[in-house]
Amino acid sequence: MPGREKSKALDIDLPQGSVGKLSGLAFSGIPGRGRICNAGARSKGKGRRNVTDHDYIIVGAGSAGSVLADRLSANGRHRVLILEAGGRGRSPWIALPLGYGKTFFDERLNWKYEAEPEEALDGRRGYWPRGKTVGGSGAINAMVYARGLPHDFDDWEAAGATGWGWSTVRATYEALETQVSPDGTRRGSGPITVQDVSDQIHPVNRHYFAALDELGLPRTDDLNDPSGEGGTVYRINTAGGLRNSSARACLKPALKRPNVTLVTGALVDRLEFDGSRAVAVHYRRGGQSHVARAGREIILSAGAVTSPRLLQISGIGPADMLRQHGITPLRDCAHVGGNLQDHLGINYYFRATEPTLNNDLAPFMGKVRAALRFALTRRGPLSLSVNQCGGYFRSKPGQNHPDQQLYFNPVTYTTTPAGTRSVVRPDPFPGFIISFQPSRPTSRGRIDISGPNPEAPPLIQPNSLATEEDRAQVIAGGRLCQRIMSTAALTALVESAMYQDLRTMDDATILEDFRKRCGTVFHPVGTCRMGCDPAQSVVDPQLRVHGVKGLRVVDASVFPNVTSGNTNAPTMMLAWRAADLILGEV
Repeated sequence: MPGREKSKALDIDLPQGSVGKLSGLAFSGIPGRGRICNAGARSKGKGRRNVTDHDYIIVGAGSAGSVLADRLSANGRHRVLILEAGGRGRSPWIALPLGYGKTFFDERLNWKYEAEPEEALDGRRGYWPRGKTVGGSGAINAMVYARGLPHDFDDWEAAGATGWGWSTVRATYEALETQVSPDGTRRGSGPITVQDVSDQIHPVNRHYFAALDELGLPRTDDLNDPSGEGGTVYRINTAGGLRNSSARACLKPALKRPNVTLVTGALVDRLEFDGSRAVAVHYRRGGQSHVARAGREIILSAGAVTSPRLLQISGIGPADMLRQHGITPLRDCAHVGGNLQDHLGINYYFRATEPTLNNDLAPFMGKVRAALRFALTRRGPLSLSVNQCGGYFRSKPGQNHPDQQLYFNPVTYTTTPAGTRSVVRPDPFPGFIISFQPSRPTSRGRIDISGPNPEAPPLIQPNSLATEEDRAQVIAGGRLCQRIMSTAALTALVESAMYQDLRTMDDATILEDFRKRCGTVFHPVGTCRMGCDPAQSVVDPQLRVHGVKGLRVVDASVFPNVTSGNTNAPTMMLAWRAADLILGEV
């Protein structure tokens, strides 16, 4: 859940050599018959400039870019080039669902960004992991598949994203997904498998649901149902017990086509324009400069952190800021990099009176048993997300919509400091975590370039807890978790609080503790927001950059508002529909 010193993704640190012996994990890399250039390859003639031509150039092979590459190339008529700054994603820890703890500080797979210090968060710098590999952040996330709530998308449309209301979005999700029940029954025919793992979660989760029943809080079988409010077992995008990111589900089959080329290790320097039309991408790879030309369009799918920076470094952004960095503005657009939104969350840790996942994964032989079970059956804790249960809730009766997302995890863990070996160890005693994140924060921040060099780190200014409404939502979320923890069901499960004891906090203490310990839940969106008015947005509802031809942005940066839950599913949905819009103009 949130990115704090005691809440990184779980990693069970399997016995040495066991992962390599788990058959089937090697395909986390992206093979295929399409042309592929590996990150480590180097061309002769260092510094020489190569020019290639394609119909569509997609910058970023992440959650959105992988979907686009598949759909734009499927008819066989369009030549598609995908440029990815990271590597091929061969690590078995990507394919292994519970292995994302190993990628949390791995600089080979993770950009490891940091935000600027925030006074509202006790002067702390937030750690912002972002995927540095084929699959993007969808290759290193916790895999919770959350569409968002219907009003999220109706709010998009009301904010100027015409055609992106719930009725249209729902149909897009249904085309994208295949729902898989515990008995293997499948519904739908989309490439993204959404797995119901309710038959595999840890038995201690029953106390969480008993607590909800005790309070009269709602429950739901499916978070993604339009009326999916309430406690639930989270569905995850896995297939056969392995991570089923859009890279595996969409890009891998696309690369079997001769009209698709993937270039990894390709760091984009800038976009080239002919007048007001984007015509080429300049990038470096293996010490050599390259120019790729687009016959139809260039599509930025580099994510909410990097897509606005690529626009800015190419001359599209706040003119005064660009001039300060020696960049000649092509188009003055103050909103490029603005409208940054993210979810902040916090964990509360408790020792438990009965066995939890700690008892299964902390002992050496427990690790061995879990590895063997996974190798033989593709089931068990290694095939799951650490975020097993949770749901959307209204913190107070009478609210129009749920305002909090909760997590209940049957495990506690300690982490090694950043910069050391990235291991998150389950504690040697039973324990569990309850967490919350306010669903629709109203604070707005910015992401900008910190200099003209494309390798310079981003300037991330989240502006967290800037509004009174956001601070009130923190208190409301803390009070909701406090009510749940005060039930007889969970009181009987608690031996003691491990750190700060939520059960004794008043409003002021809840907010003070949140400022000191909260962290991003890794859902940044909005930095190239979509809208009809060029004076208030970066792209139009067809995702075309205002005032520029041949250039679109297709990723979470175009969200007008953050959705109520995890953002990977709506990012893939957006890319699926974007392909329809693009192909509809051909």
